Amino acid sequence: MESMTRGGTRWKRFALVMVPSVAATAAIGVSLAQGALAASFAVSGQEFKVTAGYLDGHGFAQYGGVDMGYKDLKGDEKVAHPVAVSSFQNAEITDMCQSVVTDVPFLGKITMRLTAGDKGTPVKADKLYLDVSDLGAGKAKFTNIDIGVAAKDTDGGRGGKGPAVKDKTVLPNGFAQQAERAELTKVEQTAWATTAGTFELSGLHMGLKRGSGAGVECY
Repeated sequence: MESMTRGGTRWKRFALVMVPSVAATAAIGVSLAQGALAASFAVSGQEFKVTAGYLDGHGFAQYGGVDMGYKDLKGDEKVAHPVAVSSFQNAEITDMCQSVVTDVPFLGKITMRLTAGDKGTPVKADKLYLDVSDLGAGKAKFTNIDIGVAAKDTDGGRGGKGPAVKDKTVLPNGFAQQAERAELTKVEQTAWATTAGTFELSGLHMGLKRGSGAGVECY
């Protein structure tokens, strides 16, 4: 593992920096108690998987949050899901895959799988927010990274490097990190929600497959 420098930082495992620290976890607990929401809508009762061969993001920020959503696929009960919100002013994604598995009566498990950005033109997004519960990468490089900044100060409108804090109920003085640029390879994440100002998917393809697991889902 390379030593950390302000100009550029590399980790062999993305999770070493992207999973919130103990301080961030404590902030998530307080947010739960206050009913803070990271997503601006009630998330579904299913997480989904996303992979990317390469993500090149500018204006990066991350902080703890909470998504309120349905407990499962039946009923109206809602529960709170702690998440790490990763946001980018803009990003390009190569070889993107998104998959979700649903149990269909009489048919069993059916996986809906979407791919894009795998034919020479990357997926493009601005004001991108990823609400993730688990994330890893083969390699990550951050340029001019700040770890331990207050969440409210990651807002580009306040002189920070990232987009506006996704939800104003996120603890403004809670733990966060930001960087001018984040380059990630072989990304694998499990998420509750993704939102973006614009999301341009080149070479889009969506298909349904029976079953789940390796070879059917994105990973």
